[in-house]
This record gives sequence, structure tokens and C-alpha cells, in this order.
Amino acid sequence: MAEIGFDDFLKVDIRVGTIQRVEPYPEARKPAYKIHVDFGPEIGLRKSSAQVTKHYEMDDLVGRQVAAVVNFPPKQIGKFMSEILILGFPDEDGEVVLLGPSLAVPDGGRMF
Repeated sequence: MAEIGFDDFLKVDIRVGTIQRVEPYPEARKPAYKIHVDFGPEIGLRKSSAQVTKHYEMDDLVGRQVAAVVNFPPKQIGKFMSEILILGFPDEDGEVVLLGPSLAVPDGGRMF
């Protein structure tokens, strides 16, 4: 992987938000949810699809804080327009484990 400078890192806007609503996404090629995340008054509510069905039930995700890239352009994923990239790490089977703060923080906070 190529090295980047600090200025390159600053171009990626990673914020914390709270999941407000989760919906099934049966049209997705791989099992996924439609997730709506509140990033506070500056950014507001944004949506994404996420393939997190292995480790998370829809009801368990509501109220959870997650980290996401908020400055990618919107991307059409099937019939759904994704506005953010929710971040996670792969487990030993390659399934997504969500990335979020270990303590509650204000929505919209930028990662540094």
C-alpha cells in the first residue's frame, strides 16, 4: 500500500453518527440492510446500505453509534442511493464488524 501524507488523510471526512432507522434490503445481491444515520445538525441524516446481517439484527443497530466516511459522492447500489460509507473490519470469516466509539460522543464529531 502506498504511503500518504497528512494532507491526504485530512481529505477523508470520517464522522460519528447514531443509527436512527434500519430497514431490510431484500433486493440486494448479498444480504444487507438500509441504514439511516444521524450525524447531528451540521450534516444531518444520511443513508447507506451495509452488509452487516451476519452479526447484527436490525433492532440491535438502532441507537448504535458508528463511524462513516461522509464526503464520498452518492453511489447507486441497486435501487438504493447510498450517501455514506459505514466503516467496519472483517472478522475471521470476512464478515463486517462495525467501527464505532467505545464511549458515547456527540453526533457529527470528526475523527482525528
